[in-house]
Amino acid sequence: QENLVESGGGLVQAGGSLRLSCTVSGRYAMGWFRQAPGKERNFVAAIWGGSTIYADSVKGRFTISRDNTKNTVYLQMNSLKPEDTAVYYCAANTANSLTTARNFYDYWGQGTQVTVSS
Repeated sequence: QENLVESGGGLVQAGGSLRLSCTVSGRYAMGWFRQAPGKERNFVAAIWGGSTIYADSVKGRFTISRDNTKNTVYLQMNSLKPEDTAVYYCAANTANSLTTARNFYDYWGQGTQVTVSS
């Protein structure tokens, strides 16, 4: 059983930046998802090995990275928009595939709120 812990959410003005962190003990493919009120949980970004993939809505603004020495995965979010407001979740894919599909992720964090004001 993995225990994922996110941190770094908060309130920021449009155009601002935030960095989310997620600690995980194992070495897995990792993803970030987000869920706005009343909407489905959607893919944001994923990383495995030296490869990354992003949702079209965040390409060029968000960067996923990891520091294996700290067992931490990051999501750097720049040029934030009000429509980025959501609860952000990190997730671990123990099959170690780079995928946008939510059902491939086995373990989930508790989520961290990101609110972008206009």
